[in-house]
Amino acid sequence: MSALIYTVFASRDDAREVATRLLDERLIACANVVGQVEALFEWDGERGTGEEIAVLFKTHADRLDAATARLETLHPYDTPAILGWRADASGVATSEWLGGLVR
Repeated sequence: MSALIYTVFASRDDAREVATRLLDERLIACANVVGQVEALFEWDGERGTGEEIAVLFKTHADRLDAATARLETLHPYDTPAILGWRADASGVATSEWLGGLVR
């Protein structure tokens, strides 16, 4: 079963560095550095805006919890927003590819 993790970084370099670590540790099979996104948010009771780099990580569902926890420790933000979910469906080739992470 496939799973996805979404988060944002302050810079493309930070995103690449963390993605490389997760790949090296075989917690993900791929990181799509989507690019710059505009963030509108509320933090500590105040509204803010900013530019961040969005990243979507692809992993196997069996690795989701470990990958999410590791991402949280590697992420340079003090309180990163990290969302992970198991995919209800994926292509056969994708499932086999991601399954290679847990074999």
